[in-house]
Amino acid sequence: MKIRIEWTYTTPRGAETFFRSDEMPVAKALLIAEDIQKTGRVKQMDFIDQYDSSWLLKELKSYLKSIETEPHNVRVYFDGGFDIQTKMSGMGCVIYYEQSGKAYRLRSNAPSAHLISNNEAEYAALHMCLKELELLGVHHLPVTFIGDSQVVINQLSGEWAVIEPSLSGWADRIEAKMKKLGIDPTYEAVPRKENSEADRLATQALNGIEITANSELL
Repeated sequence: MKIRIEWTYTTPRGAETFFRSDEMPVAKALLIAEDIQKTGRVKQMDFIDQYDSSWLLKELKSYLKSIETEPHNVRVYFDGGFDIQTKMSGMGCVIYYEQSGKAYRLRSNAPSAHLISNNEAEYAALHMCLKELELLGVHHLPVTFIGDSQVVINQLSGEWAVIEPSLSGWADRIEAKMKKLGIDPTYEAVPRKENSEADRLATQALNGIEITANSELL
């Protein structure tokens, strides 16, 4: 969850002005809010999440404590590749998350001989990521999904219609899994070079190299 801070600042002579911060993670918002309050010149302070819901300071502290031991601040990179000569596909998944005050990265990939296009491989890669999220215990959280497939990103975000039957089936499975896990997705399209980790994993799967690794980021 991301929070923006809105507050009214009052000078010693009574002049007032209003400030609004950018959205930021809850922990950072609490740190900054407490620093602002030390000035003794805050008349009113509000905390607003990305859905425009208001939170009290004590509610944010309780929320942060409740998720501390569970995976949160989750970002997912996915990529799929299809070899038209061999009819094989490779799927790559990279998940960044925080848990118990530490940052982690999970990398996973898998081959498939049952897909028929690169777009289908991209969908299958995202579905594989959802299975990994389920294994991690990610649930009822906002999650950002990042990929270089304009088709998948725009179709799942509702910008483009899903016309191909082979893709609509994947879209339905993905949406059902999201609903089951209580995940609130945000989709972000990036250039291929910014999705290099997932792309490399997909290529390795195509070459018969399977990887599953979860490591702490120092």
